[in-house]
Amino acid sequence: MNERILLVEDEEALRVTLSDRLRAEQYVVETAADGIDGSDKASNQPFDLIILDLMLPGRGGLDICRDVRAAGIATPILILTVRDDTVDKVVGLKLGADDYVTKPFVAAELLARIEVLLRRVPTHSGRGEYDFGIFCIDLRRGQVTRDGKPVYLTAREFQLLRYLIERSGATVPREELLRSVWGHSANLLTRTVDTHVFSLRQKLEQIPNVPELILTVSGVGYKFVGGPGR
Repeated sequence: MNERILLVEDEEALRVTLSDRLRAEQYVVETAADGIDGSDKASNQPFDLIILDLMLPGRGGLDICRDVRAAGIATPILILTVRDDTVDKVVGLKLGADDYVTKPFVAAELLARIEVLLRRVPTHSGRGEYDFGIFCIDLRRGQVTRDGKPVYLTAREFQLLRYLIERSGATVPREELLRSVWGHSANLLTRTVDTHVFSLRQKLEQIPNVPELILTVSGVGYKFVGGPGR
């Protein structure tokens, strides 16, 4: 397992208990007790998942979520909140969170949600960073930059891009992408893949209608042909 998780939670008892449980599940856990420390770690260290409380001293969880996404970091975010307020949940999801759990929660449910989010992230290749001309893609931080400036990708767009990059040069069928990136069975919603590839091309390709990084293999799927610079 060994995925890296950042837990940002100001309630000490919960932070200790939950971090111990996650470590028992073989996750590598880093913690933060306030929003300032949490924001710094989320923005500057590589994680596979961020568990983020909304009510934090120093800086609120929604602010951290917004800033992480604005920096182009696509690491999945799971929100913890004592507030059973639909507005907070909707705002969090719109700001880029991937899921939420309302306190008090059953540990088994939280672990199941964590597993689902981590399954959407392809297995690490061991490579950390790729350069493609004016683009730099940092797989560990989940960050994409163009001429040094962050490019905002949704978590799913980044997961799709990462999956294609780690299979660079190989044709990846739409059905495989649905299973591995979305977790759907092979016969569902193949148009979903096309829509996300279109969005990636709009953000990454210099001429989206004449792609040079993500090529279509007619009737099959897609191939990433950028070729890693390092």
